[in-house]
Amino acid sequence: MHLAAQRGPVPAATIAHALGLPRSTVYHLLAVMQERGFVVHLPEERRYGLGIAAFELSSGFSRQQPLARLGRPLVAALVDRLGESGHLAVLHGRDVLYLVEERAPRRPSLVTDVGVRLPAHLTATGRAMLAELPPAQLRALYPDRAAFESRHPSAEADAAEWSYGRLKRVLADVRAAGWSAELGEVTGGLASVGVAVVDHLGWPAAAIAVTYPEDAPPELQAAAVPAVQDAAATLSRRIGGAR
Repeated sequence: MHLAAQRGPVPAATIAHALGLPRSTVYHLLAVMQERGFVVHLPEERRYGLGIAAFELSSGFSRQQPLARLGRPLVAALVDRLGESGHLAVLHGRDVLYLVEERAPRRPSLVTDVGVRLPAHLTATGRAMLAELPPAQLRALYPDRAAFESRHPSAEADAAEWSYGRLKRVLADVRAAGWSAELGEVTGGLASVGVAVVDHLGWPAAAIAVTYPEDAPPELQAAAVPAVQDAAATLSRRIGGAR
């Protein structure tokens, strides 16, 4: 777990210091994990990193889709509770990728669907997850104005309105409120609220959102935020999240 949280391979002495273990114990553990393929030793650098067996574990995690399996009933319950459509998405670069989509009956059609990607900075789910990233990670994703893709490729003026400074202000509001919102930026006339799902390291593993008409009754808008927060908090707990 410690190696997985690092940006790259690290020396054994650093591992021992970080975990508060004797060096002899660390070398013994590394030798066993190296033998089993979970750790790889880089002799020229005198460092240790994750091995192929660790990659196979992550691949198995992806194949089993636990986020989608755990999140689907929560999103379905959210839809039943509010009578509006809900979804669960993960961050993939500067996009969100939708894993779960539950449509409420007789509600407006949505561009979101399982497997669809949308620019993260324009969506409620994307903003909720981006707000959980450290500044250096966020800056790496959005180094310049060209990184801010428009929802519609022809809408160059809309894309030009975005900047890193504007994104930081939007995300500061998200962190202060504890939830994110978008108003007609994905589909005209529709609004969404979203909340991040965090993993055991406090990183955004996913986000849950609900979408409803911009002119929805005030009581629906007031009920949407706590409902989405409850669903996201439950999924965070189910994956061992830090929040």
